[in-house]
Amino acid sequence: MMSYTVGVFIGSLASDSINRKLAKALFKLSPPELKLVEIPIGALPLYNRDFDADFPPAGRAFKDAVAAVDALIFVTPEYNRSIPGVLKNAIDWGSRPYGTNSFAKKPSAVTGTSRGQISTAVAQQHLRSILSFVNSPELAQPEAYIHFTEGMIDDDGNVTVARTEEFLRNWLQEFHIFVVKVLGAQRITL
Repeated sequence: MMSYTVGVFIGSLASDSINRKLAKALFKLSPPELKLVEIPIGALPLYNRDFDADFPPAGRAFKDAVAAVDALIFVTPEYNRSIPGVLKNAIDWGSRPYGTNSFAKKPSAVTGTSRGQISTAVAQQHLRSILSFVNSPELAQPEAYIHFTEGMIDDDGNVTVARTEEFLRNWLQEFHIFVVKVLGAQRITL
Protein backbone atom coordinates (compact mmCIF):
# COMPACT_ATOMS: atom_id res chain seq x y z
CA MET A 1 0.00 0.00 0.00
CA MET A 2 1.46 3.33 -1.07
CA SER A 3 1.57 6.13 1.48
CA TYR A 4 1.85 9.87 0.97
CA THR A 5 3.42 12.52 3.16
CA VAL A 6 1.08 15.46 3.72
CA GLY A 7 2.35 18.81 4.95
CA VAL A 8 -0.08 20.50 7.32
CA PHE A 9 -0.19 24.29 7.67
CA ILE A 10 -1.93 25.71 10.73
CA GLY A 11 -2.94 29.29 10.05
CA SER A 12 -3.07 30.35 13.70
CA LEU A 13 -0.04 30.94 15.89
CA ALA A 14 -2.05 30.97 19.13
CA SER A 15 -1.10 28.13 21.47
CA ASP A 16 -4.76 27.58 22.43
CA SER A 17 -6.04 27.87 18.85
CA ILE A 18 -9.16 25.88 18.03
CA ASN A 19 -7.66 25.38 14.55
CA ARG A 20 -4.61 23.79 16.17
CA LYS A 21 -7.04 21.47 17.99
CA LEU A 22 -8.66 20.64 14.65
CA ALA A 23 -5.24 19.92 13.14
CA LYS A 24 -4.40 17.60 16.04
CA ALA A 25 -7.68 15.77 15.38
CA LEU A 26 -6.75 15.36 11.72
CA PHE A 27 -3.43 13.81 12.73
CA LYS A 28 -5.28 11.28 14.88
CA LEU A 29 -8.02 10.49 12.35
CA SER A 30 -5.87 10.31 9.23
CA PRO A 31 -5.87 7.01 7.35
CA PRO A 32 -2.59 5.06 7.39
CA GLU A 33 -1.96 5.96 3.73
CA LEU A 34 -1.55 9.63 4.70
CA LYS A 35 1.41 10.55 6.91
CA LEU A 36 0.69 14.04 8.23
CA VAL A 37 3.56 16.33 9.25
CA GLU A 38 3.22 19.91 10.40
CA ILE A 39 5.11 22.51 8.41
CA PRO A 40 5.57 25.39 10.88
CA ILE A 41 5.06 28.90 9.55
CA GLY A 42 5.53 31.14 12.59
CA ALA A 43 9.29 31.70 12.32
CA LEU A 44 9.25 33.03 8.77
CA PRO A 45 10.15 36.70 8.44
CA LEU A 46 7.83 38.86 6.37
CA TYR A 47 8.38 38.01 2.73
CA ASN A 48 10.14 40.67 0.68
CA ARG A 49 11.32 40.19 -2.92
CA ASP A 50 14.71 41.54 -1.84
CA PHE A 51 15.24 38.03 -0.42
CA ASP A 52 14.78 36.40 -3.84
CA ALA A 53 18.46 36.64 -4.70
CA ASP A 54 19.52 35.01 -1.42
CA PHE A 55 16.81 33.36 0.69
CA PRO A 56 17.47 33.42 4.44
CA PRO A 57 17.82 30.03 6.17
CA ALA A 58 14.21 30.09 7.45
CA GLY A 59 12.90 30.66 3.92
CA ARG A 60 15.07 27.91 2.43
CA ALA A 61 14.09 25.46 5.18
CA PHE A 62 10.43 26.24 4.58
CA LYS A 63 10.69 25.72 0.81
CA ASP A 64 12.58 22.46 1.42
CA ALA A 65 9.85 21.26 3.81
CA VAL A 66 7.14 21.98 1.23
CA ALA A 67 9.18 20.30 -1.51
CA ALA A 68 9.60 17.19 0.67
CA VAL A 69 5.87 16.42 0.95
CA ASP A 70 3.48 14.93 -1.58
CA ALA A 71 0.37 16.92 -0.67
CA LEU A 72 -0.85 19.76 1.55
CA ILE A 73 -3.60 20.42 4.09
CA PHE A 74 -4.37 23.98 5.17
CA VAL A 75 -6.16 24.44 8.50
CA THR A 76 -7.10 28.09 8.74
CA PRO A 77 -9.06 30.43 10.94
CA GLU A 78 -10.90 33.35 9.40
CA TYR A 79 -9.55 36.83 10.12
CA ASN A 80 -11.59 39.74 8.79
CA ARG A 81 -13.21 37.52 6.11
CA SER A 82 -9.83 36.33 4.87
CA ILE A 83 -6.87 34.18 5.85
CA PRO A 84 -4.39 35.18 8.55
CA GLY A 85 -1.39 37.20 7.40
CA VAL A 86 1.00 34.54 8.67
CA LEU A 87 -0.52 31.98 6.29
CA LYS A 88 -0.41 34.32 3.29
CA ASN A 89 3.20 35.13 4.19
CA ALA A 90 4.07 31.41 4.15
CA ILE A 91 2.44 30.95 0.76
CA ASP A 92 4.42 33.91 -0.55
CA TRP A 93 7.68 32.37 0.72
CA GLY A 94 6.86 28.99 -0.82
CA SER A 95 5.87 30.37 -4.21
CA ARG A 96 8.76 32.78 -4.75
CA PRO A 97 11.02 33.66 -6.43
CA TYR A 98 9.32 33.33 -9.79
CA GLY A 99 9.98 29.92 -11.32
CA THR A 100 10.54 28.15 -7.98
CA ASN A 101 6.95 27.65 -6.80
CA SER A 102 7.03 24.87 -4.19
CA PHE A 103 3.22 24.51 -4.22
CA ALA A 104 2.87 23.77 -7.94
CA LYS A 105 1.12 20.48 -8.71
CA LYS A 106 0.84 19.48 -5.03
CA PRO A 107 -2.70 18.31 -4.23
CA SER A 108 -4.23 20.36 -1.42
CA ALA A 109 -7.22 20.45 0.88
CA VAL A 110 -8.59 23.29 2.96
CA THR A 111 -10.44 23.23 6.26
CA GLY A 112 -10.87 25.40 9.29
CA THR A 113 -13.02 25.98 12.31
CA SER A 114 -14.57 28.89 14.13
CA ARG A 115 -17.32 29.52 16.63
CA GLY A 116 -19.33 31.46 14.03
CA GLN A 117 -22.20 29.89 12.09
CA ILE A 118 -20.50 30.22 8.69
CA SER A 119 -17.30 28.88 10.20
CA THR A 120 -14.34 29.72 7.95
CA ALA A 121 -16.22 29.67 4.64
CA VAL A 122 -15.09 33.07 3.40
CA ALA A 123 -11.44 32.54 4.41
CA GLN A 124 -11.45 29.16 2.70
CA GLN A 125 -12.78 30.66 -0.53
CA HIS A 126 -10.06 33.30 -0.44
CA LEU A 127 -7.42 30.64 0.23
CA ARG A 128 -8.74 28.52 -2.66
CA SER A 129 -8.25 31.49 -4.96
CA ILE A 130 -4.62 31.83 -3.83
CA LEU A 131 -4.00 28.08 -4.16
CA SER A 132 -5.40 28.14 -7.69
CA PHE A 133 -2.91 30.84 -8.61
CA VAL A 134 0.04 28.88 -7.19
CA ASN A 135 -1.14 25.87 -9.22
CA SER A 136 -2.04 23.58 -6.32
CA PRO A 137 -4.92 21.26 -7.34
CA GLU A 138 -7.59 21.46 -4.63
CA LEU A 139 -10.06 18.98 -3.20
CA ALA A 140 -13.38 20.66 -4.01
CA GLN A 141 -15.78 18.24 -2.32
CA PRO A 142 -16.54 17.57 0.41
CA GLU A 143 -16.00 21.04 1.82
CA ALA A 144 -14.94 21.11 5.47
CA TYR A 145 -16.34 24.13 7.30
CA ILE A 146 -16.27 23.06 10.94
CA HIS A 147 -18.54 24.97 13.34
CA PHE A 148 -16.65 24.72 16.63
CA THR A 149 -18.54 24.13 19.85
CA GLU A 150 -16.99 23.99 23.29
CA GLY A 151 -15.65 20.52 24.06
CA MET A 152 -16.06 19.24 20.47
CA ILE A 153 -12.29 18.61 20.26
CA ASP A 154 -10.22 18.34 23.41
CA ASP A 155 -6.69 19.70 23.87
CA ASP A 156 -5.20 16.37 22.74
CA GLY A 157 -7.12 16.34 19.46
CA ASN A 158 -9.75 13.82 20.46
CA VAL A 159 -13.07 14.51 18.75
CA THR A 160 -15.91 14.07 21.24
CA VAL A 161 -18.82 14.48 18.80
CA ALA A 162 -19.35 11.25 16.85
CA ARG A 163 -20.86 12.97 13.81
CA THR A 164 -17.92 15.38 13.56
CA GLU A 165 -15.41 12.54 13.95
CA GLU A 166 -17.12 10.56 11.19
CA PHE A 167 -17.18 13.61 8.91
CA LEU A 168 -13.46 14.33 9.43
CA ARG A 169 -12.53 10.67 8.81
CA ASN A 170 -14.53 10.70 5.59
CA TRP A 171 -13.00 14.04 4.52
CA LEU A 172 -9.50 12.62 5.03
CA GLN A 173 -10.42 9.46 3.08
CA GLU A 174 -11.74 11.61 0.24
CA PHE A 175 -8.53 13.61 0.32
CA HIS A 176 -6.52 10.39 0.08
CA ILE A 177 -8.50 9.35 -3.01
CA PHE A 178 -7.92 12.82 -4.49
CA VAL A 179 -4.17 12.68 -3.82
CA VAL A 180 -3.91 9.28 -5.52
CA LYS A 181 -5.78 10.56 -8.58
CA VAL A 182 -3.84 13.81 -8.90
CA LEU A 183 -0.40 12.30 -8.38
CA GLY A 184 -1.24 9.29 -10.54
CA ALA A 185 -2.36 11.55 -13.38
CA GLN A 186 0.85 13.54 -13.06
CA ARG A 187 2.95 10.38 -13.35
CA ILE A 188 1.11 9.39 -16.51
CA THR A 189 1.71 12.76 -18.17
CA LEU A 190 5.39 12.87 -17.26
